[in-house]
Amino acid sequence: MFSFVKPFLFNLDPETAHSLAIKSLKYNLMPGSFFSVENEEMLKTNLFGRDISNPIGLAAGFDKSAEVYNELFKLGFGFVEVGTVTPEPQYGNKKPRIFRLEKDEALINRLGFNNDGSEIIKKRLENNIPKGFLGINIGPNKNTDDMISDFLKCAKSFFPLGDYVTINISSPNTEGLRDFHKPETLTELLSKINELRNQSNFNKSFLLKISPDLNDSDIGNIIELSLKYNIDGLILTNTSESSRENLLDDKKSEKGGLSGKPIRDLSTNFIKKFYSQLNGKIPIIGVGGVDSGKVAFEKIKAGANALQLYTGMIYKGPYLIRDIKKELISLLKKEGFQNIKEAVGSIKN
Repeated sequence: MFSFVKPFLFNLDPETAHSLAIKSLKYNLMPGSFFSVENEEMLKTNLFGRDISNPIGLAAGFDKSAEVYNELFKLGFGFVEVGTVTPEPQYGNKKPRIFRLEKDEALINRLGFNNDGSEIIKKRLENNIPKGFLGINIGPNKNTDDMISDFLKCAKSFFPLGDYVTINISSPNTEGLRDFHKPETLTELLSKINELRNQSNFNKSFLLKISPDLNDSDIGNIIELSLKYNIDGLILTNTSESSRENLLDDKKSEKGGLSGKPIRDLSTNFIKKFYSQLNGKIPIIGVGGVDSGKVAFEKIKAGANALQLYTGMIYKGPYLIRDIKKELISLLKKEGFQNIKEAVGSIKN
């Protein structure tokens, strides 16, 4: 069906097409049985202390304001991450701000954390209890005087909700946000997050979402601080401001974060580098160019405990999740693994 609908969708402005997708999901027309696969028990895994049916998740950015997360679970995802959520409602950057690079199977976006704000989104989550494993991605408002305070406000709001909170320090579309990769700034942020966590009655997992545009020399510092401040997971990686030199599409010079096929190897290499230094101490969620079971398997074998995708679904449609699961099961059988957990980090570099 998607092959028939895709030309129509791709004739629309990307944001219009996205809004249409959100509205379509609200009708809840497709039963979850359409997306189930045989032998899915081979994909069962544990993430931050909770069993999930498979390690394929939806990345933040699709359901920014937590409108259709329960409908998205029906597409076969093992987990879904909503957001990025900021304390106050935010329009984001001026339009146009999403660009399809069809020749490269990629997107460039400079959305700027457009969302309905923490108060509305919190009420939405309270009134529609998640039916699966849900993450909430948080960030600061664009015009804030204190980014750390914004992170803390959101963290406090979402402590009782969802299963984990992702601290997004890696979007290229909010000025100054990536400065939190610096040791002194990251130390201040994580120490205050930990203070808040220790004061709370809720046992909430905290994740850190990392930029793919770091130098190798930055990796050790991030790992050291993640361990020191008990970060529960690392998301590798967000969109990239680089990786444009081999792109074919005319839109490749648009400002913003690049996602999709062109950053596939970049993110996989980051997974390998982090995994080799972490020695399994912190779970990794691999993101970037996941559009097939083969690519998903590469990231898992590189050290990812779970995966997220978004751009791949734009180009290949909602049945992509089912197809990835089928191919993953086939690859596990072919290589003699009984369960997906056995394959994590099986390629040593």
